[in-house]
Amino acid sequence: MPSSPATAMKLRLSTASLIFAGIAVAAAGMGKMKWSAETRALRTRLDAARRPVKPETVDFNTLMALPSPVQRFFRTVLKDHQPVLAGVRVKHHGMFNMSKSGDKWHAFTSDQMVVTQRPGFDWDARIGILPGLNVHVRDAYATGEGILHAALLGLFTVAHLHGSRDVAEGEIMRFLAEAAWYPTALLPSQGIRWDAVDASSAKATLEDGNVKQTLLFTFTEAGLIDSVRAEARGRTVDGRVVPTPWQGRFWNYAQRAGMSIPLDGEVMWMLPEGPKPYWRGRIAEIAYEFVQ
Repeated sequence: MPSSPATAMKLRLSTASLIFAGIAVAAAGMGKMKWSAETRALRTRLDAARRPVKPETVDFNTLMALPSPVQRFFRTVLKDHQPVLAGVRVKHHGMFNMSKSGDKWHAFTSDQMVVTQRPGFDWDARIGILPGLNVHVRDAYATGEGILHAALLGLFTVAHLHGSRDVAEGEIMRFLAEAAWYPTALLPSQGIRWDAVDASSAKATLEDGNVKQTLLFTFTEAGLIDSVRAEARGRTVDGRVVPTPWQGRFWNYAQRAGMSIPLDGEVMWMLPEGPKPYWRGRIAEIAYEFVQ
């Protein structure tokens, strides 16, 4: 008996759905392979640019000339004579706000590699837009270059900024701000210059080649980093980089590998109409590489 028109339509729709699903799975697989290859290449580049980390241990005797809140911070989160960090691997999970003007939060997971000398990192994230549909996002700083790349399924690029001074400055700022997670990188012996501000804050400056950034660090009474702030960080608006006040916050400190680090953090743009948070994350795993 011949099929009815309705049955035939259902069969065609079912077939089309299967074909579409197959194409989506194939695209996701190709995107994952392409993105993973780019990740391996970038992390090989970070490893190749490593420099010897000297000195190899923390020495509290070298802290005497630092602003008092900075001295208190190091004595709180570190131990005298402990090894200095050469690298970090950290996994986060949290929420990312994809809306430029409102709130459109999506869950993300990420894997990040950090090298302390020469300073660099690669943040490799997956942001879930719809079930089975991810945007791959890379924030990185390698050999003096900043990179921001976002691609649907890891295959179809929706944003790719790199090579400019603005992007490099924004990414080295991220390295400096996130050093709360790898605190020996903030020691003067590792290239950071500290300048006094007041009893609870100080400015930290990091210079790598011709890329230089300064952040204001504010500390709690307990000697922990509470926030970091920049009066101008490059914010992408309609394909342009617009200098915008920026702030990060840290809390929920815990002991990891003999150091006190924050497990939770949030970053936001400080807009005229008020703060606009866009990243809220928590450390899921962290592994340290100490100088041998």
